[in-house]
Amino acid sequence: MKKAIFTAALIAGTLDILAAFIQSYLMADVMPSTVLKYIASGVFGKPAFSAGAEMIILGLLFHFIIAFACTFSYFLFYPKLNFLKQHWLFGSILIAIIAWAIPNWIIIPMSHISKYSFQFSKAFIAITILFFCVGIPIAYSAHKFYTNKFKK
Repeated sequence: MKKAIFTAALIAGTLDILAAFIQSYLMADVMPSTVLKYIASGVFGKPAFSAGAEMIILGLLFHFIIAFACTFSYFLFYPKLNFLKQHWLFGSILIAIIAWAIPNWIIIPMSHISKYSFQFSKAFIAITILFFCVGIPIAYSAHKFYTNKFKK
């Protein structure tokens, strides 16, 4: 199970951060290093933006810790919640909504990151990206892992 969780988290985390890089660059001309410093600023505040490579590395580390926590949690709850077993695509939607809600409603308000006003269109885009980049890889991996585990 460790390998399945690690692989799913690595895939989901990589797809998600690549999507964040592309989206931030296309929409606001923001470089990937700034995206990673933004993530690190949740812990270190504004000084993260003036720091060097250490904040970029910490931002990437924090991002993958979150991806791993999301993946681990889903794998933990998957066998306990029957509706996830029957509809893994529903699980993908659930992951996307939770992966958007927890940072936006809990983590960011408790962090050093500046708050922003809610915009439905931005939330919809973010949840859609999370559905494809995080939800599908994690939900499909868990479904495949548990389906194959019980076939043996």
